[in-house]
This record gives sequence, C-alpha cells and structure tokens, in this order.
Amino acid sequence: MPTDLADALLGRLQREREHLVATLDGLSEYDVRRPMTPSGTSLLGLVKHVASVELGYLGDSLGRPHGIELTWTQEEAFESADMWARADASREWLLGVYRQSWAHADASLRSLGLQAQASVSWWSADDRRTTVGHLVVRMLAETAHHAGHADLVRQAVVAR
Repeated sequence: MPTDLADALLGRLQREREHLVATLDGLSEYDVRRPMTPSGTSLLGLVKHVASVELGYLGDSLGRPHGIELTWTQEEAFESADMWARADASREWLLGVYRQSWAHADASLRSLGLQAQASVSWWSADDRRTTVGHLVVRMLAETAHHAGHADLVRQAVVAR
C-alpha cells in the first residue's frame, strides 16, 4: 500500500501504462500498426501518443527537457501523426520511448513534488499555470482513457 499521495498516483499511473502496453501483446507487426479508425489510429499509435503527452506534461511543462526527438510533434507533422506509427519507427523503439517517458515523469515527480509549479505552453495564457500534482492526475486520466481506447481497438483487430 503506498505511503503517500505521490506513491499512490504513480502506482495507479504505472498500472495504466502497463495496461496500455499489454494491448500489443501477442499481436503481429501488422496488427499493432493497423489503422482502425478514420484518423488512422492504431494500437502502436496510441502508445506513441500517450508517450508524447507524458513527455510534454511531465517533462517540458516542468522545465525538465527529456532529450528525445519526437518528430511527430513538429509543426509540419501530419494531423493526428501521433496516433499511428510510421514503418521506420519500430515497435521496440516506440515502446522504448514510452518507457523513457515513464522514467522521466516519475523522476520529475519525485524530485519536484506534487505542489511544484508547472506551466503548460499549449494551454491558454489564463490557464497555463498549474502544479505537478494537477498534471500527474491529468496524465493518469489521459493514460486510462487511451488504455480503454486500446482495448476497443485490440478487439476490432482480433475480430477481423
């Protein structure tokens, strides 16, 4: 049982991270990349998306650069480019990026604490100031949300 709120939040977040990754288990390269929605969303794309959101919220927004080049977040990237995986981005590499995002986010929380100030540059000027704790809760919700999407996408992949 976690001894404090930070431990409890990280424990729940880790459980959702692992749930998301587990949706890829036992599936072929084709199936994890298979576009299953009109936007092209795939299981591996969902992992890619959540990794980039986590690096943004619990890295960039805390002034803690992660040093990972996320080419799909650049201005010239295609719409929804973070929801599908290019052929040159291996499953192993994208899972590695996601696991690096976990380590970076967890280290940020442990070093800064829940009350530390954060600033989310892509939010409106009136709303961008927040705390690490708020961003961890937001990331937990984001991860759980997309893990649920991944469950449905996996069901569609397996059914076909």
